[in-house]
Amino acid sequence: MKVATYSPESAMAIVAHPDDIEFSCAGTLARWAKAGARLAYVICTSGEAGFNQPGIDLTEAAEIREAEQRKAAEIVGTDDVTFLRHPDGLLQPTLELRKQLVREIRRFRPEVIVCGDPTIVWGGDAYINHPDHRAAATAALDATFPAAGQPNLFADLEDEGFFAHKPRKVFAMSFDQGKHLVSIDETIDIKIAALRAHASQMKDWDPEPRIKEWAAETAKEEEMNYAEAFRVITLVSDEDWEKRGGRVVPE
Repeated sequence: MKVATYSPESAMAIVAHPDDIEFSCAGTLARWAKAGARLAYVICTSGEAGFNQPGIDLTEAAEIREAEQRKAAEIVGTDDVTFLRHPDGLLQPTLELRKQLVREIRRFRPEVIVCGDPTIVWGGDAYINHPDHRAAATAALDATFPAAGQPNLFADLEDEGFFAHKPRKVFAMSFDQGKHLVSIDETIDIKIAALRAHASQMKDWDPEPRIKEWAAETAKEEEMNYAEAFRVITLVSDEDWEKRGGRVVPE
């Protein structure tokens, strides 16, 4: 297990639903934001199918969930939130979605992409990873590499002013397979506050005890109280990143 102290200059999180970031990686994103990183969120759906209130229409549900996500993002440290508005519960890793994500990556030009791990199906003995999570993760990885960095793929995006960009690293969120731990001791309260912003989903449930329990379990026996876990892939070497004008920060 490796404790990651690396902090990028910019990071884009790509997920399926409002609240996915808050449950999984908001502590890490808040840590990076506190260190000065620019953040962007891309949410593939608006989470309307997960709104369990009889009689509410899907448009109203989507508006509520999008507003909650924007509030949560502000708590963490960004107002750059993009909703792609694919149907919730029916997300597929299509070429259309890949191109949309390539556009966002080329627009924001992040050093790091944070996304899910599409290989995760089982979460212990009581959870099956949502198909939307797997679809968003597949699309995010396919957009990140090689598509976003190849100028001859989706070349028409140059007409919109969006040119090829290859992110330096991918942080793939992991339940228990991540070999890089990020301490969120200083930001777990931000993570919990951001999760509480999703009031339509939390209802009367206080997430604090369970979030702290999960984060403590992830921290294992390292010298930290709370952590989030990732599989980290480096796509651009330190030398090449420096040549591109980036700031090299050791992990």
